[in-house]
Amino acid sequence: MINAHPVVHAKKERVARSEDLHSDDALDALDVFDILPPVASSICFLLDLSTELLEFDSVRDIKDPEHPYSLEQLSVLSEESITVDEKLGRIKIIFTPTVKHCSMATVIGLCLRVKLIQSFPPHFKVDINVSPGSLADEEAVNKLLNDKERVCAALENPSLRQLVDECLYSNELYSL
Repeated sequence: MINAHPVVHAKKERVARSEDLHSDDALDALDVFDILPPVASSICFLLDLSTELLEFDSVRDIKDPEHPYSLEQLSVLSEESITVDEKLGRIKIIFTPTVKHCSMATVIGLCLRVKLIQSFPPHFKVDINVSPGSLADEEAVNKLLNDKERVCAALENPSLRQLVDECLYSNELYSL
């Protein structure tokens, strides 16, 4: 473990959203079923229609691969690091590893990609990058995270896939 004692930040409060079913932004029941991803837990994300905030809510609780804290708590990810262009169907995330020689940057990026694939309609193009200058092998990690074939090959590795799944699905255990 390269960073044995990371700086842990307080989690931001979740923004309570009012549901105005008569607003112009509201979806009708048929629209929801047209864009509903296969993961049932994503329904709450789709009904809370807000772009960057919605995006952040879907990834903020991903657990760090080395520590029992979320990516938000370690300031690896923030609302400001996410950009959504609904017209172009693009989501861009820039994350910042806690140390320059982070050996888990690729795993963090894979976690982000898998979570977004599960949470959003397939027409969204997702770009995931390491914050410029924050990682020694930034170029190699960015190349891997944005190459469909490399991502698929990485996720075919059972050990790596298990680690990604642990980060995505153990957040209830590690919410501090």
